Amino acid sequence: MRDYDEIAAFLGEWGPYQKVVFFLLSLSVIPNGFCGLSIVFVGDIPEHRCLIPGNLNLSEAWINRTIPLELEKGKLQHSKCRRYRLDVIVNLSQTFPDPDSFNMSELEQETCLDGWEYSKDQYISTIVSEWDLVCKDDWKGPFSMSMFFLGVLVGSFISGQLSDRFGRKIVLFGTLAVQTVFGILQAFSPNWEMFCILNFIVGLGSTSNYAAAFVLGSEVFGKSMRIVYCTLGVGISYACGYMFLPIVAYFIRSWWMLLLTLSFVGLLYIPLWWFIPESPRWLMIKGRVQETEAILRHIAMKNHITPPEVLFSDLELEDMKANSKQSHDIIHLFKTRNIRAITLINFVVWMVLTVGYYGLSLNIPNLHGDDYLNCFFSAAIEVPAYIASWLLLQRFSRRFSVSGPLFLGGIVLFFIQLIPSNLSVLATVLVMIGKFGATCAFAMIYIYSAELYPTAVRHMGVGMSSTAARFGSIVSPYIFYIGVYHEFLPFILIGSLTVFAAILVLFLPETLNVPLPETINQMQKMKRFKCRKNHKNPHHFYENGISGENNIIASKTEEI
Repeated sequence: MRDYDEIAAFLGEWGPYQKVVFFLLSLSVIPNGFCGLSIVFVGDIPEHRCLIPGNLNLSEAWINRTIPLELEKGKLQHSKCRRYRLDVIVNLSQTFPDPDSFNMSELEQETCLDGWEYSKDQYISTIVSEWDLVCKDDWKGPFSMSMFFLGVLVGSFISGQLSDRFGRKIVLFGTLAVQTVFGILQAFSPNWEMFCILNFIVGLGSTSNYAAAFVLGSEVFGKSMRIVYCTLGVGISYACGYMFLPIVAYFIRSWWMLLLTLSFVGLLYIPLWWFIPESPRWLMIKGRVQETEAILRHIAMKNHITPPEVLFSDLELEDMKANSKQSHDIIHLFKTRNIRAITLINFVVWMVLTVGYYGLSLNIPNLHGDDYLNCFFSAAIEVPAYIASWLLLQRFSRRFSVSGPLFLGGIVLFFIQLIPSNLSVLATVLVMIGKFGATCAFAMIYIYSAELYPTAVRHMGVGMSSTAARFGSIVSPYIFYIGVYHEFLPFILIGSLTVFAAILVLFLPETLNVPLPETINQMQKMKRFKCRKNHKNPHHFYENGISGENNIIASKTEEI
């Protein structure tokens, strides 16, 4: 039986129809660039200190001395969570008009019983200032972020199975609708608890939309355009959405208005439903021959091509009908020893990637310099990262293309601890290089994973990998909290995990120049690592006959 690429070869690789779909699918990814990372500004912590009621008749000099000084990161700063007892301060102010004449350090302290006052220099409001998520409640800020990623985890788990069962298109637009509608509702959250619940639901639709667009494009476009779409198309569109975030946040300093503005963007995508097709590759594997043929003939018409009179032979129709009766569940990702090993390694690599990518992205407020510029640079560095990933995939094997940037990104993070404090700009540059490596690998791991799994479970495979990755993203908001114990420990941790992932990637099968598998059986026959059991026969290679640079590795590595 011919595979889909052979059947659809008459359509060409880059006709007018493919160009339109390429542009529209790439466009659908833009909201993902600012949806999950908007918490950088929505949940930022403004400068704050205990509120001093204005009815105490204290002089300005005494009000300024009401907040004790504390040593924080080697510097004396006003306490954010404590103040001197106000009843004592009021009595002292009547006896000592000049507070400098009294030793304040001897006074008893208390918590911020009247709340906090927040600086308005950068924000009108954030969720932190809205609901006082500071001091004993400071854990609620990172928890808000983790709730989003928990929603992404559940969404990735569900959407992959729904997509493989009901289609790519309906999941793409369904998750986009969830992201948009509940994003709008989230802007009107009456309390922190409701904000977290809605943030979870927004997360359900966020990355699920990205994965659906990625898989749909991977199956619509031919081999030559698939890599271009998955790197330059999807990747740069995501980066554009990311760069859009600090620009909008610079002009809108209120958290709820910022969320409302960003969420309304999703409404612009409603007309795309009538222009983006269902995946003909998925329709074919489901045995929906008439719909597949209708889409292929529609594409041929748009490309001004005369299609063959008969698209499918009788034998192919019988095979499609037989394959459509096969049910595919998550268990198929662990069906054999080989697939199980590939899946588990894939899960670990994805988790480490999200820890590095989101850990460095969410750390923007802790970097020196302007938050909006740092966020824009963090987004802008992704554009050359996606271009680099495209070039790497064109010239090198999949394994080394993914592993190389991971090594680079992990190693440079170790050097941050060696940078003197007066060269903070250099430290920021190293962080951006680490972000560059993580972004490169993230762009390519989607392609690599899609090539590892067959059409029957492709979205399930990518979706489950994305689900595993969410465990990394859930803990990523807390990564830089361990900096309390050691300033550079977060960078050492992320760097170590990234280098470990780079090594693991080298154990995955090579998929370069291998046709996309259509069925589970074809995936089982993909390249395996083999060990040399007989020293007289040193020439071992992959089952698919791929040789060359990988033969040496294949001959020395134990079969998975």
